[in-house]
Amino acid sequence: MYGIDWTKAAIKQLRKIQPARQRSAILKAVAALADCPTNAANVKALKGHDAGYRLRVGNYRVLFDLDDGVRIITVQEVKKRDERTY
Repeated sequence: MYGIDWTKAAIKQLRKIQPARQRSAILKAVAALADCPTNAANVKALKGHDAGYRLRVGNYRVLFDLDDGVRIITVQEVKKRDERTY
């Protein structure tokens, strides 16, 4: 079981997302990562990006890093998918 840590930037971005049901869907998807983050269906490893992985939740992308030694997931950013997301 992994712990989940949110950066200040990710929390700020999450608060701006409307409607509230979209925010709750993102929170549920991130909470589901705690069991097995790399084998989830919508998780992909990123190359050439600060964040190591991305989670797809509808039109939004959750960018996160994974530390297997300490078993912590650090959510870096939550962004709406567009040409500037990655």
